[in-house]
Amino acid sequence: MTAILVVDVGTSGLRACVVNESLDVEVVEYRAFPPLTPTPGLVEFDAAAMADHFLEVARNAADRAGRPIDCVGITNQRASVVVWDRSTGAPIAPGIGWQDLRTVGECIVAKAEHGWSLAPNQSVTKVASILDNVDGARERDLCVGTVDSWVAWNLGGGLHVTDHTNASATLTGMRLVDGSGWNASILDAFGIPEEFLPTVVDTIGVCGTADALPGSPPIASIIGDQQGSLVGQGCVRPGQTKITFGTGGMLDVRADVEPPATANRHESGTYPLPVWSQHGELSYGVEAILLSAGTNVEWLCEDMGLIDTVAESHDVAALCEDAGGVVYVPALLGLGTPQWDYGARGTLLGLTRGSEREHVVRAVLEGVAHRGADLVDAAAAHTGLPIDILRVDGGMSRNPTFVQAVADATGRRVEVAPVVESTTVGAAFLAGLATGTWSDVADVDRLWRPLTVAEPRNGYDRAAARTTWADALGRAGGWLPDLSALDF
Repeated sequence: MTAILVVDVGTSGLRACVVNESLDVEVVEYRAFPPLTPTPGLVEFDAAAMADHFLEVARNAADRAGRPIDCVGITNQRASVVVWDRSTGAPIAPGIGWQDLRTVGECIVAKAEHGWSLAPNQSVTKVASILDNVDGARERDLCVGTVDSWVAWNLGGGLHVTDHTNASATLTGMRLVDGSGWNASILDAFGIPEEFLPTVVDTIGVCGTADALPGSPPIASIIGDQQGSLVGQGCVRPGQTKITFGTGGMLDVRADVEPPATANRHESGTYPLPVWSQHGELSYGVEAILLSAGTNVEWLCEDMGLIDTVAESHDVAALCEDAGGVVYVPALLGLGTPQWDYGARGTLLGLTRGSEREHVVRAVLEGVAHRGADLVDAAAAHTGLPIDILRVDGGMSRNPTFVQAVADATGRRVEVAPVVESTTVGAAFLAGLATGTWSDVADVDRLWRPLTVAEPRNGYDRAAARTTWADALGRAGGWLPDLSALDF
């Protein structure tokens, strides 16, 4: 049997998994690794400790496989950056996480002075921040990379690479939109030497060997987490769409084969990005972002005390057939696609003396579902493609009440992924594709077997619900005008 090892480094934890030719996950080794927040707005991580952890789980998973590892895939949180010394392999500063906001000012200045649309969750200003704050950094022989590069370096004994999904999607600004090279103007403006940057390789293809593992298996795929989840849910044909409902929410849709004209945010609030590359050719998609999804359920549990556990949200919400007129807008961190209103705030409307705990809990689940519908509408407007079916993963995908609410709010069939984190499955499939386990990217769609399926309910008045929802969104927006004025 085929044994594909995937190293998956997420925002709050990392894992190594062994996946077979049926895309079954046979072995999982996990370590919690939450980021550090030394002060509000700063999100960092100890890159050396991260490397120790992912090497440990990778070796343990390989040992538990009980057979030789055939190939390795890498998937990762995007945009988080590490800068390390090329000769020693030691990081020169803490890694900066994708959620970090220390470079908001630099992004505002870049737009005002140059017209560049750079956001603080992208990599370029994070890299410049590290180089600016370490004495003599630009005179040293350094490597700059996102987390995938850091994993490849440590697995591959000094392999300094990234793939197009990471280089183009999260090193935005540094990379030209068509993937043909680095953006010299922005590199010069931020003082980032091009020789520090990794070699960009195909998402699908052998780029080196994992010498840190027994047998030195080939490293055969590298992919950003959201694109990995797209592939892992079999969304490889134009119009096929997935939403990951985790702490936040990310919709990705397979779009056109032609490169987009610009990497800037579309008028629909969505972003074009590469979803994979093979033989030097890039395939593209569109991404929409929900800033808070599962965070809202955690708020019900940990802060409001309305439920004892996150899982209980299903049981409590199921006690009522509807939310009794209560509407909740999940804007605890502002609104992403399509509004991009950082000053919007969570809003609970329609309360009466008769509103009970179950109504509020259901309203929270339905609010996240309606935000998912907003993402679908935005992606369809951007691509012009019909989105007939949604595939979903992430922790909230295990909540039947929520999944049904997504089907109702979107008016679409919803298929639930058989594994909570499809990212690992996507990276495994692409590594196997590169090494001959599968012959075509379309094979992953044929292997798709949803865990459950939800259809929109008969009798649900979607038009009326969406009209009420649009009214609620308007009331939630612009609550903090200074933050609402920010536009990256």
